[in-house]
Amino acid sequence: MESLPTTAPSKSERRGKSSKSSQSSSKPSVIMAFFSCLAWLYVAGRLWQDAENRVVLNNILKTSYDQKPKVLTVDDKLMLLGCKDLERKIVETEMELALAKSQGYLKNSKSGSSSGKKLLAVIGVYSGFGSHLRRNSFRGSWMPQDDALRKLEERGIVVRFVIGRSPNRGDSLDRKIDEENQEKKDFLILDNHEEAQEELSKKVKFFFSAAVQNWDAEFYIKVDDNIDLDLEGLISLLESRRGQDNGYMGCMKSGEVVSEEGEQWYEPEWWKFGDQKSYFRHAAGSLLILSKNLAQYININSGSLKTYAFDDTSIGSWMIGVQATYIDDNRLCCSSIVQDKVCSVA
Repeated sequence: MESLPTTAPSKSERRGKSSKSSQSSSKPSVIMAFFSCLAWLYVAGRLWQDAENRVVLNNILKTSYDQKPKVLTVDDKLMLLGCKDLERKIVETEMELALAKSQGYLKNSKSGSSSGKKLLAVIGVYSGFGSHLRRNSFRGSWMPQDDALRKLEERGIVVRFVIGRSPNRGDSLDRKIDEENQEKKDFLILDNHEEAQEELSKKVKFFFSAAVQNWDAEFYIKVDDNIDLDLEGLISLLESRRGQDNGYMGCMKSGEVVSEEGEQWYEPEWWKFGDQKSYFRHAAGSLLILSKNLAQYININSGSLKTYAFDDTSIGSWMIGVQATYIDDNRLCCSSIVQDKVCSVA
């Protein structure tokens, strides 16, 4: 019986089969590894996001806890009540101090008289850095100098040029004024005021405050730097008004409020003066006189008093709210042709 012939596979055939089987088995492994990496990245991302969310949540909880109203203990309540009581006492003390100042009890008030008696008047003549020649002109005419100025103060009249400080503090302008004052001794220098055209309405507050704080007088007078005074005539007028409480004296006027920007006497806050655009009654700024208690009122309330574009209308607005006695005297109309007037335009 013949046996069937058998053929053994060659070596090359065996290598081909093994390479095919290894390729077929490696593809699923690569795919599984890829999906495993994706799954790992997804899980890692979720874990990182959860960690960030926990941090944000912790911060929110901490903030909410800090803002949560705390329960006050009895000691805390007592301390709070004590602070309120102390605050009330401070307010009451400030009110009492303001009342004492308004009645003339000023610790820093000084008398301009060597005898210590009360003065009749303090006259402040407005001046500026470029007005040296005009000051000398006044000194050579109606305003006394040196010994004559001291003798006038013995009669109860103090006259001073009123000026602020340069915007560039301590510069040549300030130094020249200090040198002139050292020589003439006839300045009232407002250290807290900046001398500038746009600051003139504020200057009047600083002047009356400084005058009240430095001299005890019955009257305080503001005079522009283009006004000549009949000093003896002014003194006679003031003598006749001694004891005039709440006196607001001057050449009283009113007039239209200028609302067009660029025009002379323009008032930026014209709309506050009503539909008729008319000023209230007030003394002209060339020469105006306040009694002691009205000047003290400005001193005490200077921080809250509203100023307008011009100093005379500013003062007039302050006088509306107090018990001021308006005294319209033609002798104080410096630009008029009235006889026996005590001032004139220089």
